[in-house]
Amino acid sequence: MPKFARLLAATVCCLIAALTAQAQYPAKPIRLIVPFAPGGPSDLLGRLVGQKLSEAWGQQVLIDNRTGANGIVGVDLAAKSAPDGYTLVMGTNGTHGINAALFPKLPYNTVSDFAPIARFGVAPYVLVAHPSLPVHSAKELIQLAKARPGDIACGYGGSPTQLSIELFKSMAHVDLLPVPYKGNAPAVTAVLSGQVSLVFGGIAQSASHIKAGKLRAIGVTSMRRSPALPQVATINESGLPGFEVATWYGMLAPGATPRAVVERLNAEVVRILQSPEVRDRLLGQAFEVPADTPDQFAAIIKTELARWAKVVKATGARGG
Repeated sequence: MPKFARLLAATVCCLIAALTAQAQYPAKPIRLIVPFAPGGPSDLLGRLVGQKLSEAWGQQVLIDNRTGANGIVGVDLAAKSAPDGYTLVMGTNGTHGINAALFPKLPYNTVSDFAPIARFGVAPYVLVAHPSLPVHSAKELIQLAKARPGDIACGYGGSPTQLSIELFKSMAHVDLLPVPYKGNAPAVTAVLSGQVSLVFGGIAQSASHIKAGKLRAIGVTSMRRSPALPQVATINESGLPGFEVATWYGMLAPGATPRAVVERLNAEVVRILQSPEVRDRLLGQAFEVPADTPDQFAAIIKTELARWAKVVKATGARGG
């Protein structure tokens, strides 16, 4: 057989094998890397959707928590995994938006090394204060911060909340004192105990404390009021027009994963998210539930990268 014919035959065989593998996907358990500790939103959402994928496909989705360096450790592991659809990763606007600005020498390319699949949920924050802080709105907070520059401590537990503080400072022209914690839950606890005065907290985690009077809500970070806290004004309407921050959580694959596998995952994830059981559960936890295509998700990541690069450049924020 001529050399060209042998090469053509080998190419055709490889193509058939690849198409067969994609048609049978998934044929074995899937590993879903969560680059944060168990119990956080990425972990809980990953386990929820992973369980539903396991039920639908008859293949187990194994959660692999790989923590460290603002999610960089787990994300890097995913970027360097085989692009066959059997290793996936949970990403956020922190791992796939903010980190690239805070850490210029990432060991992977945030865009080319990943194939976005779908976002699971979008969640704004609520800026909450210890009741001893004499403010009730963003306007009052700005006035107090200008009178006490660098004196009001604001806890944070990751790059999204760190950059939320920096964005607030930049837009309001005030100087708050950022204080890091090992996660946003400890940062909220620090406000409850009076160690710091403010935190951008998760709505679902903060709502009970607000209703009990243990925390005072200053404003939610979305442009519209949250159905979970309808009585709380947005920061945009209560003193800082244009302020908007939300964290998203989604699933990505290594960059060279076959498009057919990505689209199959997207279709199944969107079906799961739109099921009444899952949708109602997420809405009850103050998540908005998107239904992105892979291309829409990819465009969102590029927008996030550009947005937070501007914030980091304007504020001089640094990763830690």
